[in-house]
Amino acid sequence: MAKPIEKIVIVGGGTAGWMAASALSQYLKDKPVSVQLVESDVIGTVGVGEATVPGIKYFNRQLGIGERDFINATQATFKLGIEFKDWYTKGSSFFHPFADYGMPINGQSFYQHWLQLHKNGYEGALESFCLSTQMALENRFSLPDAEPASPLTRYNYAYHFDAFLYAKFLREYAEARGVQRIEGMISSVTLDEHSGFVKDVVLASGQVVAGELFIDCSGFKALLIEGALRTGYEDWSHWLPCNSAVAMQTENAEAPVPYTCSTAREAGWQWKIPLQHRAGNGYVYCDKYISDQEAIDTLRKHASGRALTEPRVIKFTTGVRKQFWNKNCVALGLASGFLEPLESTSISLIQTGIDKLLNHFPDADFSPELRDEANRLNLLEYARLRDFLILHYKANKRGDTQFWLDVQSMDIPEMLAEKIKRFRADGTLITYDQETFQDASWLSMYNGFKIIPNQTSISLSGTERDSLARMLEKMKSAIAGGVGYAPLHHEFLKSMA
Repeated sequence: MAKPIEKIVIVGGGTAGWMAASALSQYLKDKPVSVQLVESDVIGTVGVGEATVPGIKYFNRQLGIGERDFINATQATFKLGIEFKDWYTKGSSFFHPFADYGMPINGQSFYQHWLQLHKNGYEGALESFCLSTQMALENRFSLPDAEPASPLTRYNYAYHFDAFLYAKFLREYAEARGVQRIEGMISSVTLDEHSGFVKDVVLASGQVVAGELFIDCSGFKALLIEGALRTGYEDWSHWLPCNSAVAMQTENAEAPVPYTCSTAREAGWQWKIPLQHRAGNGYVYCDKYISDQEAIDTLRKHASGRALTEPRVIKFTTGVRKQFWNKNCVALGLASGFLEPLESTSISLIQTGIDKLLNHFPDADFSPELRDEANRLNLLEYARLRDFLILHYKANKRGDTQFWLDVQSMDIPEMLAEKIKRFRADGTLITYDQETFQDASWLSMYNGFKIIPNQTSISLSGTERDSLARMLEKMKSAIAGGVGYAPLHHEFLKSMA
């Protein structure tokens, strides 16, 4: 019988480190396993990933963290989705909600019915049939009903929050459950001369921290997974060429809205993330097309509110570690790979990486089969997300700068090309294994970028079209009426205090 792991060492704190520590303290609460986290107050964190996808709610719930406590501890606001400005063409705008559109009709896709009417002159916009999109447009928010009376009232949500405060909150959670924090800078990593496994890390003070399972949360440095184990990195910058970001915090110039805003700029895109106490701002760009100083100037020009911090430039290479689990080391967060925060997936990838570890948790023998399966799923998840992000660039119709012309003309992965081809043909939405974003999300992108299927799978007579149009108008009216029942977002936040 294999010997269970007794000692886990997490290298690095921040959001990734303390999420891992908290999850392990909960998962291993009845087991004789010690968890130590090594971090240094001297080392800062990237800390720009403050917008999330709905999965974060379930992570907090699994830890037993109450939503009100979380909201107040992290200065969080609610997020119904992302508004994309100027992405299709300059002056255009569309919304990616955490919700579906309309409701099935006679057991068939709502979209196919809407598309049939649209091709026959119906002018009702697809966005009109999504409650959360309409709430976002009016800056309203309410928690969805646990048991909605109608499919039209189903929607999901996520959060914007202060990543530094979240890490602090989770540190208190984890330490209260037995996780030991060790302060110190790592000066070297020792590998076992026979197995090549990580044996220990040596701190600048001379302290040696040994373990059996190591979790690398050391950010872009990837001290263990790359620095010691030389795992290798799959570079995707030929598809996602942005390689730089400048980030800056500002005061709120207006009440926080319940969505993230992404605005296309000359060589990339700008984010605005509203928190209760401030706003997070940034410009993700490719430095082949503009300089760092030009990016800083652009961000300063377009960011509203008084600056609270100086702009900080971050360099990165989009891609994924060839194995996020190598030997006895699992990499999480920026150590495992990086996809630009265009769809707010950075924290989600930490969460799903933790899930893969817990679902394939090893004994001290570190079964290669468990490790290989976790790595397979991780690479698939990253590739699916990569393709979703590529679509944002490939589908644009801007012609005002060389950056946008270049990403329009680039070759794309075969599986993404097949997805687009099938949708253009008849509106078929293909879902692959390990997709983070499901049909409604892809539909919001296709619709926002005016990718319209050549035909529909539904054929209607004139009388049926008239009847369907009346049905859709009733749906649209019900959604419009429901929006008014939700309070303004900032008022709802006050009720959470």
